[in-house]
Amino acid sequence: MSGKVIRLKAGPEDSGLRLDQYISSRTGELSRTLLRKIIDIGGVHVGGRRVRRCSQHVRPGESVEIYLDGLPLEPFVLHESRIVYRDKYLLAIDKPSGVETQPTPARYKGTVYDAVLNYLKDPFRPLDRPALGMVQRLDRETSGIMVFSIHPKSHRGLSDAFSDREVIKSYLTMVHGRPAEVQGEIRSFLARRRASNRMKSVLRGGKAAVTRYRVLEFFEAAALLEVDILTGRTHQIRIHFAEQGHPVLGDDKYGAISHPAQNIHRLMLHACRLRLTHPVSGRVLDLKVPLPPDFSAALDIYRKKSECHGAIAD
Repeated sequence: MSGKVIRLKAGPEDSGLRLDQYISSRTGELSRTLLRKIIDIGGVHVGGRRVRRCSQHVRPGESVEIYLDGLPLEPFVLHESRIVYRDKYLLAIDKPSGVETQPTPARYKGTVYDAVLNYLKDPFRPLDRPALGMVQRLDRETSGIMVFSIHPKSHRGLSDAFSDREVIKSYLTMVHGRPAEVQGEIRSFLARRRASNRMKSVLRGGKAAVTRYRVLEFFEAAALLEVDILTGRTHQIRIHFAEQGHPVLGDDKYGAISHPAQNIHRLMLHACRLRLTHPVSGRVLDLKVPLPPDFSAALDIYRKKSECHGAIAD
C-alpha cells in the first residue's frame, strides 16, 4: 500500500452511508477497522478536504480519496525522553527516523508538527493553540535534532537565523564507496525536475547549495562522514553525494544502494548538531544528539566486517 492513492466517486446508491462503510464496500483491500485508523490519522479526503470522522455521511457526486503511505498507523507521540532543550522561547527535539516532519495528504496525526503541538498544549486550556514556528525540515527517514520557536517573540529571530545561514547544521552519514578526498566541499545549484519530481544539480536557474564534509572512518565499501551544510536545500546532502558517486546508504530515491545483509533498513543520515544564537537571550546554544540505536547497530556491523576494521581517516 506504499505510496498508493485510491480515488472514488459516490453515486446515488451510496447516499447516507457512513464514510467507513462506503469506502469498505467499494474497496476489498481495506477493512473498516483499518479504515478507521486511516481516517483518524488524516488519510481520507472528501471533496478535496481532509476528513477525520468515520461517521460522516457521503453524498452523491462527492469525490473520496484515500492516501496510503505504507507507514505504521500508530501515530508518533513526543515524549520527554526526546526533548533536547526547552525554555520559554525554543524547543529542540530528537526526531526518530520514519516520521514525517509536517502534514502530508496521507497523514496529519502523528507527524512531528502534530506531535509538538500536542506536547505543548496546556491541559487546563485545551482550546488554546500553542504558538509554534517551524523553520526547519528533516526528511522522513532522517533522524536527529530539530528546533522550533514556541513563542511569538522568537519566531522572527529564529527564522532569520536559518535564512541568513547563521545556524551550524551538522550531520553524520554513511555513504557507499570511499571518497577520494578525506575532506572537501561540494557546490552546485539545485532545482527540481518536473518529470521525476526529484532535485538535481543544474548549470543555471537553481538555488545555491554548499556541502562540506570530513571522512571519519573508512570501511570496505563505505565511509562514515561528518557533514556541515551551509545552505538548507531539499535533499541537499543526498543529491550531492549521489552525484559524486557516493550515495547515502539506504537512499532508495537518489541512490538505491543498501545492504540488507548488514542491517541497512533506513536512510543513513542523522542530524547530530545545531549551533545557534538564541533569538531572544543572545546566548549561544550548542545542541547535540547521539546516534540512534539502529544507526549505531549498522555502523558496528560495518566495523566488524570491514577489512579496515576501525580505521580512522587521517
